[in-house]
Order: sequence, then structure tokens, then C-alpha cells
Amino acid sequence: MSYSKDFLKALEVGRPPNIVKLFPNSKALIVSGKVIDRAMIAKGNAIAIAANVRNSFVIRGTLMAAQRANAAVILEIAKSEGGAKAYCAVNYWNMAALIDQVCNELGITVPVAIHADHYGIQNDKDLATAKTEIPTMFEAGITSIAIDASHLTDDRNLLASIELNPLVPKWAGLETEVGEIKGKEGLSTPEEALFLIQGLNAHDIFPDWIALNNGTTHGIEESDAGIQVDLTAKIHQAIEKYKVSGAQHGTSGNSSERLRQIAQKTRTTKANVATALQMISWGLEVNDYGNAQMDANKNFKKVKGAGVTEEMWEEMVKYATEKSLKAGDYKKLNLPFENKLCGLPAEVRARMAKGVEDFVYNMVVNVLNSKDTAPLGIDAILKANSYDLGPKASRMEDPKEWTKEKIAEKARAFVKVQDGKDHSD
Repeated sequence: MSYSKDFLKALEVGRPPNIVKLFPNSKALIVSGKVIDRAMIAKGNAIAIAANVRNSFVIRGTLMAAQRANAAVILEIAKSEGGAKAYCAVNYWNMAALIDQVCNELGITVPVAIHADHYGIQNDKDLATAKTEIPTMFEAGITSIAIDASHLTDDRNLLASIELNPLVPKWAGLETEVGEIKGKEGLSTPEEALFLIQGLNAHDIFPDWIALNNGTTHGIEESDAGIQVDLTAKIHQAIEKYKVSGAQHGTSGNSSERLRQIAQKTRTTKANVATALQMISWGLEVNDYGNAQMDANKNFKKVKGAGVTEEMWEEMVKYATEKSLKAGDYKKLNLPFENKLCGLPAEVRARMAKGVEDFVYNMVVNVLNSKDTAPLGIDAILKANSYDLGPKASRMEDPKEWTKEKIAEKARAFVKVQDGKDHSD
């Protein structure tokens, strides 16, 4: 295979140290998440698909789609999916090796970031574990991470993010989060986001993305409201000078038109897609919202001749029934069935990946507007002549105003203001 001069130069200078160490002879352009964000910004109104790679067929199909669309791409796994208590065979520690292998096999030449999504911190025990666990993830090839302490109060969210930041390489992509993602209640506010971003800025922490609770619901059930585009735009405007892009979570349950609005009206450059890709790889019927369709008996509709074999699907459904798994828990089939799916005939495995490829290609080209962003990512690497693109912003906040004590003080006043505020608009 022949490679362009720019690609070979980007390969030489653009791969982070952990990737070079792990895969010294690789031709896979695995890069920092910063590269993907910058590529989307360069194109404008473009969002990179961040595919949750719950199985190996999603990895393969997403990479095939990205190559076909000439698009920079993010492959990710969340802590629940691929952490220490994983329900998927793909995890934080093997994901890079799997991705590198497929990239080399297929001759993938687009920039690919490997993102540890929703690395959740819910208590002091999680915080202590993170101090050991996060370095091991980067040792295993992660190039981008979301430190998600959004289940905590605003001050503890900020303090946890500050405490863990030294564990994240300066070159790596960084996502932060405000407002636990739970959909129907407690939407994020501009004030919350500004508090978090200002506090991080004071400590020389410059996130590439911020994720919000902006009305999404995770899973396969369609939300009546869905993503609140105007709220998202308002929050992004409030933090505009800090140059933080948006990360959109929970896209399943939102129409293509809603996602196009996010691309056009907000500063979002990353959109997570999980459930839909899993279902498509299995051969289930999925609508425009990314929701798997059900028949009159509330059973998933399996498309004959698509995804896994009919016999394998019957076995998966039987297992789910025996384990009393509800529709939203079918994700827990990933771990026990990955090896069985890898043992299916070549033509079946090919159509599983092809289903994912076609869905992702349509999202990239016709919804998220990230077609032809691969050269823009390569340009960003060549311009920096480095794997480290540096921060988009500089420090604007006074560190003396954001000590641990003052953060707690600001948070107390902040909560009082929020409690006495009319949130109707």
C-alpha cells in the first residue's frame, strides 16, 4: 500500500509516546483526542462520531466507515462498559491493541483517537482507585479521557478533576462533565458549567470538551424531549472564551435532524454513539433515532440475513430471558457472547461489521458533517510538528481565588443562588 507524504510525516511525529512504545512498527495513525477536536473546529459545524466499541465488530465497522468518509474518528469505551466491572469484552486495557490491529489490517489512514469515556468518580473510594488505574490505562494505549465526577456536588466535582489531572498526560485529550447524565431531571445550567471551567482554568487545566446533562437519555428508549439544543448553545456561549468544545452524550433517542441542529447551532465536536451500533452489529432493526425496534410482543425485531445468524440470536435471547434481562439490559450480552460471535463464519462476521459501517458512514456524512476531516487532523499535527497540540486556551482566572477553601465557599454561595432562582426559562 502507498501512503501520502503528509500521512507518513504525521505518523512519524503525531503518535503519542505511549502508542509509539506499544506499537513501534505500526502504520496506524493513533493520536490524541485533541487532534480530532481541532479537525472538527477547522471544518466548522462538524462533529466527530465517538463510537462506543462494545464489541470488535463495532471497531471494525467504524474504522471502515471513517476511512470511506475520510473522517477523523474517536473510538471509546466507558467505565461501565470496559472498566474493572465491565460488561463488554473490549475494555480500557485491550482497546488500543484491537484498534491498532484492525487499522494495520485494513490500511486505515485517518486519525483515530482512543478515548476512555465516563471515567466515573462517585466517592472517595473511586478517587483513590483512579490514582492507580488511570496511569495503567494510558500505559495500555488510551489517548484521551473523560474525568466524570458529575455525580458529585459542584465543588467536589471540580476538586476531584483538579486532583486527578496530574495523572493525565498534557498531550492527551481531556473531557470534563457537569450535571449527571440522567435525562428527565436536573438539567445543567450555564452557571454550573462556568464554575467548573473557571476553576479548572485557574489551575492550568484546559479541557478540550465539556459534557452536559442537556436532556439526553442513555439507552434504547426514545425521549419525548431529547437534546435541548438551545440550552446547549446557551451554555457553550457562557464558556466561549475558554475555548471548550461540547461533547454530546446519549445520542440514541434523538433524530438525525436534532443532531444536525447540535452541529449547526452549538460548539459540539464530539458525539457519543453506543447502543445503536451494538444493536446493528447483531442485526436488529434500528430507526432514525438509533432505537432498536420491537414487535407487538415487545421483542426486538431481528432482520433476517443481517448481523448474527438467526440461531445465534435465538441463543442470545434465550440467555437474556434466563438472566431476566430487560430490553435496556441487552448490553450485558456483549461479554458472554463476544467469543461466540468471533467464532461465526467469515461472511457473517463481515456483514456484522458492514452493518455498522453503513450506519456510521451515513452519520458522518449526512448528519454530523465530519466527512473529509482526516486531512484537517493531519494538518494540525504537521503544523504543530508534534503529537502534542497544546491547549486551546490560556489561564485567565486567578489561582488565589480558586483555592480549596474558596472553591467550597463559592460553591455554597452558588447553590444558594441556584436554589432561589427561577429555572423556568
